[in-house]
Amino acid sequence: MASSLSTVLSMSVSNIHTRRVRTRSLLSPLSISATRRRLTIRAAETDANEVKPQAPDKAPAGSGSSFNQLLGIKGAKQETNKWKIRLQLTKPVTWPPLVWGVICGAAASGNFQWNLEDVAKSIVCMMMSGPFLTGYTQTLNDYYDREIDAINEPYRPIPSGAISENEVITQIWVLLLGGLSLAGLLDVWAGHDYPVVFYLALGGSLLSYIYSAPPLKLKQNGWIGNFALGASYISLPWWAGQALFGTLTPDIIVLTLLYSIAGLGIAIVNDFKSIEGDRALGLQSLPVAFGAETAKWICVGAIDITQISVAGYLLGAGKPYYALALLALILPQIVFQFQYFLKDPVKYDVKYQASAQPFLVLGLLVTALATSH
Repeated sequence: MASSLSTVLSMSVSNIHTRRVRTRSLLSPLSISATRRRLTIRAAETDANEVKPQAPDKAPAGSGSSFNQLLGIKGAKQETNKWKIRLQLTKPVTWPPLVWGVICGAAASGNFQWNLEDVAKSIVCMMMSGPFLTGYTQTLNDYYDREIDAINEPYRPIPSGAISENEVITQIWVLLLGGLSLAGLLDVWAGHDYPVVFYLALGGSLLSYIYSAPPLKLKQNGWIGNFALGASYISLPWWAGQALFGTLTPDIIVLTLLYSIAGLGIAIVNDFKSIEGDRALGLQSLPVAFGAETAKWICVGAIDITQISVAGYLLGAGKPYYALALLALILPQIVFQFQYFLKDPVKYDVKYQASAQPFLVLGLLVTALATSH
């Protein structure tokens, strides 16, 4: 707009000169006024240019990535296809940890067999945990975060108007009911007298709702909200996989809840990019409550200390080789924390997670295999 005004102003002054106004006393003030306006406008343009780098990713260029759009991560291309937008809302990039949790639970049960039936059961359980119930959780979260996203990421599907709120609500219900239906099917398929998988799915869905929606909105509290998120990503899919093929035991429940503290640390990683919007809307995420510098150390401490504690548990349980394997998987995570995350948690959040999290999820599998023997 500033450049348009400058153009119009220049044209006006040019027209005045072409008309050859005779009264010099009238022309001089007009020229001075025009010059001042030009200076003011150019100063405004300079200020605007200086502000832009301080708020990156506010409006991705038209050359945004189609791949990022399908995964539901930042840097996504603006899309008009409704089915692609619906997929984006489910954030497929968040499904793998849930799928992996089911694998860990099946491994921990000690009863999984590599036959067609067990493989089919596990795939249905992964569909329930990933695309359906995680998709429900992510869509629900985007719906209730639409005001925050209007500040932090205004180009996202809901605040940008790419999809209507009624369409989003319909998607939430379809994914929720689809996930609960698959959970009930798994209980029947496994011959459960008590529908344990269904109740786990129902409890997880309720947890997702109170995490995102008022009046409780657990995410308003950095500690409770992030632990709930960590438990949803680590404990619940593990429990579902283990209940499907075996029996949940108290020691496994405690161990996975302990591991969920590492999930709390992973959840904090995602809070740094939302500091501006969280602060504006009064959400007490840990980076807002403690400041970015302290919060990043809380984050890595939760991730590392939890895994070291689990390694200590395995060592005490007489499984030294599994404990050593877990410790070996912790070391590269610490290296990537210093290389990326602790330097700049906003700039390197994606790179850090892509580098470090594979070692964390491999550690989950090592722990699952240790508990199955």
